[in-house]
Amino acid sequence: MALYLALTIPLPFLAQVSDTPISPKLLWVGIGLGFMALYAALSERVILDEEKIQVTYPKWVPRFFRKGWSLPWADVKELKLRTTGQGGIVYYFVSKSEQKAYLLPMRVVGFVRLVKLVEAKTGIDTTDVRPLAQPWMYLILLGFTLLLLLIDGWTVWTATTQGILGGV
Repeated sequence: MALYLALTIPLPFLAQVSDTPISPKLLWVGIGLGFMALYAALSERVILDEEKIQVTYPKWVPRFFRKGWSLPWADVKELKLRTTGQGGIVYYFVSKSEQKAYLLPMRVVGFVRLVKLVEAKTGIDTTDVRPLAQPWMYLILLGFTLLLLLIDGWTVWTATTQGILGGV
């Protein structure tokens, strides 16, 4: 969310300074809508109980935007490995009853606990299952995001105090 803000907040200011045909007010509306869409996409909840694994979203998130799924433990056939276009590895639950696959949630707090529970409930060996991104990757992203926010703040402050920007 912070990276999104760091990347988009300067746009209305830049639009005003560069005299683009797009109104800064329209950009603010777009940034707000984009923020809500990103928040909706990131509000995924993974629920594990005795019968199933379930991925849900809050009720305010429209189903056409993000719909969840549910898979009973008894219906899990296997956990299939796939490589991503960027060279990462993801895993899919393959259902016994349908030719359907469900992405194993990988960006969750307590991923190791999740994997152990999957193994306990399905009997599938999960020894080699690792998270897609390591915690240090998120720390690097946070550091660069904070740096970008500082540069954004300095740029907008400089433009405002030097009179380049009028009333925004």
